[in-house]
Amino acid sequence: MSLIPSVFGGRRSNIFDPFSLDIWDPFEGFDFPSTLANVPSSARDTSAFASARIDWKETPEAHIFKADLPGLKKEEVKVEVEEGSVLQISGERSREQEEKNDKWHRVERSSGKFLRRFRLPENAKIEQVKASMENGVLTVTVPKEEEKKPEVKAIEISG
Repeated sequence: MSLIPSVFGGRRSNIFDPFSLDIWDPFEGFDFPSTLANVPSSARDTSAFASARIDWKETPEAHIFKADLPGLKKEEVKVEVEEGSVLQISGERSREQEEKNDKWHRVERSSGKFLRRFRLPENAKIEQVKASMENGVLTVTVPKEEEKKPEVKAIEISG
């Protein structure tokens, strides 16, 4: 682990997540006001939630999308099909209200809007898309058209 903070002014708490940045204040612990004290909290927010992680798997019957959206209610998530073949999953997690007497030591849970779009294949039955949410996991099921088997015609051989 490097002792030097990144060029973005933060230390990565998870090297595999490009959005997980801690705000590094070089003057933290000194008696004069922090340089980050005058920065609005909205500017200090990380954008981890901007890119919700979604798995897409294909089964013989359907395309299944699963999104981890912990702490969100189904009313805070929108699932839409645009332009006939683009699945769009969006939503927003509100930031916790800051009280004047509160002193935050760490803010790692992300907040903000997210939006993901997926172009669906031609065999998707757009009119039969279903979505459900259980324990913070959104599951979107897009049924597939049955694959037409090529018609085989036997040709008699003469001679």
